Amino acid sequence: MPSQSLLKSGDEVFKEIKDVGEEWDEEAEPEEIETVLKVVPPSYHQYLDVLSKLKAEKLSPHCACDHHIKLKGLIPLVGVIYSLSNQESETLWADISENVEKGFIRPSSSSTVEPVLFVKKKDGGLHLGVDYCKLSTVTRKNRYPVPPMNKLPTIFNGATIFSKIDLCGA
Repeated sequence: MPSQSLLKSGDEVFKEIKDVGEEWDEEAEPEEIETVLKVVPPSYHQYLDVLSKLKAEKLSPHCACDHHIKLKGLIPLVGVIYSLSNQESETLWADISENVEKGFIRPSSSSTVEPVLFVKKKDGGLHLGVDYCKLSTVTRKNRYPVPPMNKLPTIFNGATIFSKIDLCGA
């Protein structure tokens, strides 16, 4: 695979990916491993850690590049609060409880309140969304180096595999 040429055996990233794969085997349920091994083609077995349900339910450890949203001044914003149906309300509290339990979210210390919206999924379930339009207007813009759009074809040249970050929560 062309993407393998980016990682050499001595690279730190390669070691980290290898370590994660070893942890996946230890933590996963035998039935889960068996099912995944049947479904995933053998050429992709080295990337099985990406499919671990246990790994998907954990956050990465905090690091030096954790980010915070900085606002322009002290402007308390209150967005429109939409009324929710019983199903939407139950889904909202279930999502909040689940994500607090996993450690993905915590009680907010923010002075802003943003509206919650739901979109129906194909299977009839509800997908939670938050309208951050007002918050975006008072957010101090971050100035991080981002590659120019005209350089992206060069950066991705030869890459054949791309992934979506949150596959389990989508």
